[in-house]
Amino acid sequence: MRKLSNFILFLFTLAVFTGCGDSEKKEKEDIKIEDYSKENPKKEAPATSSGDMVDMSNKGIGPIKSVSLDAEIDKALAVKGETVFKNMCTACHKTDKKFIGPAMVGITERRSPEWIMNMILNPQEMIAKDPIAKQLLLESNMAIMANQNLTEEEARSILEYFRSLDDEK
Repeated sequence: MRKLSNFILFLFTLAVFTGCGDSEKKEKEDIKIEDYSKENPKKEAPATSSGDMVDMSNKGIGPIKSVSLDAEIDKALAVKGETVFKNMCTACHKTDKKFIGPAMVGITERRSPEWIMNMILNPQEMIAKDPIAKQLLLESNMAIMANQNLTEEEARSILEYFRSLDDEK
C-alpha cells in the first residue's frame, strides 16, 4: 500500500511540473516584441509641470470666447475681485504660494484671460478636456476645483484682481 501511495504522489508531482512547464512555454510563445520606432517616431516629452505649460493662445473650454482688457487696471473692479477671491477661493488658493491649487501671482503671464475665466466658470469641463487643467489636477493631488457658480462679472473681477497682483510684482 505504501508503494502505491508513493507512486500516486510521484505521478501527481510529475503532472504538476509538466503542466506548469507547458504554460510557461505557452506564455513565452505568446509574448511578441515588435519594433514600432519606424512607424511611431519619438515625440517630445510632455511638460512635467503646469508652469512649463505656458500657452497664451489656449482660451480654455467654456462660455468665454474673448476678453478685452484695457491697458490700465480697473481698480474698482480689482477690489471687487479681491473680495470675491477672498470669500470664494482662499480655501484652496493663496496669492503668493502654491496651496491646494496654484499660486495666483503671475497667473496672467502663464494663462490667457479667457482661460482664467473659463477655469473659474467651468472647472469640471476644463479638468476633463483641457491639458493644462489636467496637469494642474495632477499637481493638486487630484483635488478637483469646485464650481463656485460665479457669474461672468464676478469671474471678470477676479481676473482684474489677478492682473493687479501681477502689476505689483
